[in-house]
Amino acid sequence: MSKKWYVAQTYSGYENSVKQDLDRRIESYNMQDKIYQVIVPEEEQETLRKDGTKVKKMVKMFPGYIFIEMEVEKEVDEKAWFMVRNTPKVTGFLGSSGGGTKPVPIPTDEMNEILMKIGKLEKTVYDFSVGDKVNIISGSFTGQVGEIASVNMEKEIATVLVTFFGGRPTPMELKFTEIKKQF
Repeated sequence: MSKKWYVAQTYSGYENSVKQDLDRRIESYNMQDKIYQVIVPEEEQETLRKDGTKVKKMVKMFPGYIFIEMEVEKEVDEKAWFMVRNTPKVTGFLGSSGGGTKPVPIPTDEMNEILMKIGKLEKTVYDFSVGDKVNIISGSFTGQVGEIASVNMEKEIATVLVTFFGGRPTPMELKFTEIKKQF
């Protein structure tokens, strides 16, 4: 069992009321163990009035869409899927062409970016620097040891020099999640 995020389409301008309706329906249908969160991503934007004053207001990042975290075993639970689809002002799931087809979940890394933007998820802080010895913990070269030659904090990628059979160090670009610092 795992949780996945899905996107439901709504009438534009009704995202918050659909979220409230869904929250009530989740409780009344006793679906808390299948549907975990319903969010309407918003971000603060600053606008300039005619008189020159700046005004901050919350703006929907994806007008006409709400994000729903649901329990997934092999597929979306039929009752949960039916309940969301039949909520007033919901027009369907993104990635579902209708006719009983199941919706497609949002890739985890994309959803994590959205959650970080709205403050629901903290960005992981990595402490890698040039010269650090690291173990490769995932991918084809799991178990290899290398030394960091360069670090790109923005892209969260490190160039690691790994020595293979010939004795010459070979540079490899690895994500921060694929390496672990040796202590």
